Amino acid sequence: MDTILTHTFEDGVVTATVDNPPVNAFTIELTEALTDFFSTVGDRIFNGPDGKKGRARAVVLRAESERNIFISGADITLFLSLETADDGRRLVQMYHRMMDAVAACPVPVICAVEGLALGGGTEIACCCDIRVAGEKARFSLDEVRLGIIPGGGGTQRVPRLIGTGAAKRMILTAERIDAREAHRVGLVDILAPEGKALEEAVRLAKRIAENAPAAVRAAKLAVDRGIDVPLEQGLAVEREAAVSLDGTGEIVEGATAFFERRAPRFPDIPTKSNREGDT
Repeated sequence: MDTILTHTFEDGVVTATVDNPPVNAFTIELTEALTDFFSTVGDRIFNGPDGKKGRARAVVLRAESERNIFISGADITLFLSLETADDGRRLVQMYHRMMDAVAACPVPVICAVEGLALGGGTEIACCCDIRVAGEKARFSLDEVRLGIIPGGGGTQRVPRLIGTGAAKRMILTAERIDAREAHRVGLVDILAPEGKALEEAVRLAKRIAENAPAAVRAAKLAVDRGIDVPLEQGLAVEREAAVSLDGTGEIVEGATAFFERRAPRFPDIPTKSNREGDT
């Protein structure tokens, strides 16, 4: 797992790289590695190239590929071993745990997509907070061609991002859409020149990492927990998130820096564990 999912850390940004040849499929090993990484990244201590240690303030998810593929989705060979409904249920649950871990990551996750994001590749991108794609990237939810459905959350997360009609068009036709169309319908947030998605994603992540880390986490949590509930409940979520920042020191530092006309100096928020995420 140390070779199929690696990471680096610099300036508060963890860049996680999927490298599972030949097509970056979600094998059991890669799925478990991603689940573990995103379930724990918020509590880890990372080592930077300069020897400085710190916590993740933002994560960039990217992939290496010699075949111009971001992530190809589920490992199709796993479907051949399904004999009962329980077998299928366990497989879907495994993929849901991975996708949920990405979506629930306490720090912002930015996806950098170059090449093809097929099936689960599109689904994991939709679990990220912000999606950046190179101009030659392409997206699809093509599972119905294989006699299955987008079972990694695609039937639920994609409509919430781009609307029911656009989502059904992708899912029911199984057609690929290019990066410009994905940007037009809202599946992609930032369209970058070909080969520049990672550069743009890291730039954005570093901009996020400059801000108060506890406030960033609280803001992300408030949006995520409030988006699918009535406004009154969402506002209650927001109030609790705002109050949770009292005592962190970030409010005082932010206000002091404002009046002193200097950049604020926000330290990492305390860790829950001493788990190392060495590069």
